Amino acid sequence: MGDNDPAGLHGSVLDRLGVEITSGELAPGLVLRIEQLEARFGVSRSVIREAIRVLESMGMVSSRRRVGITVADRAAWNLFDPRIIGWRLAGDGRDEQLRSLSELRRGVEPVAAALAARRATPAQCGTLTGSVMQMAVHGRSGDLESYLEADIVFHRTLLEASGNEMLGSLGDVVAAVLTGRTHHHLMPARPEPAAIGWHAEVAQAVQAGDAAAAERAMRDIVEEATHAMLADEAPLETS
Repeated sequence: MGDNDPAGLHGSVLDRLGVEITSGELAPGLVLRIEQLEARFGVSRSVIREAIRVLESMGMVSSRRRVGITVADRAAWNLFDPRIIGWRLAGDGRDEQLRSLSELRRGVEPVAAALAARRATPAQCGTLTGSVMQMAVHGRSGDLESYLEADIVFHRTLLEASGNEMLGSLGDVVAAVLTGRTHHHLMPARPEPAAIGWHAEVAQAVQAGDAAAAERAMRDIVEEATHAMLADEAPLETS
């Protein structure tokens, strides 16, 4: 492997190490050596150092002179980093990650929906409605990537429309789990029409300023997705 594309090489090494750490293949406390990683991946020291720098910024490794690079315990990781979420979804810890994310969403998105019903701007209401329409179009055609894009827009906009910057900052987290579920084939080839109807109910309730209805409809969405995943069945929808 040459160094003709340092950025691409860095990303490849980073992804490989990230998956191995999150899966436990590289266990906490294990010491990694720069020279061993150079030989293993066939890349320059600068590429390895850049990958390690990113992992260290995410809390996944620590670097100490005369000790080396040590794999950190999960408690030190930035578990909200979308890259870590993606790596966990790609490895053996997928079920555990989905469970954690589902529990997080159950506590967050219904509250965000209720707040959005009080605070959403007309533009945000329009975006929610438009994304539901796009979900309907792409759901019928079976274009899962376009459906996913519309679904992400819906949930990201809803979190932002809550008017709470902390909730709004979770948009990337929700986007990561929606993406992971689609790319790891945890949904049917064609989204269930009922799921799109649930999203439409949320959008309508937000636009009407009905906080209770918005919260209830969003809770139905998340509860159904959680039940389907934890029952080890393909979920009825992508949210």
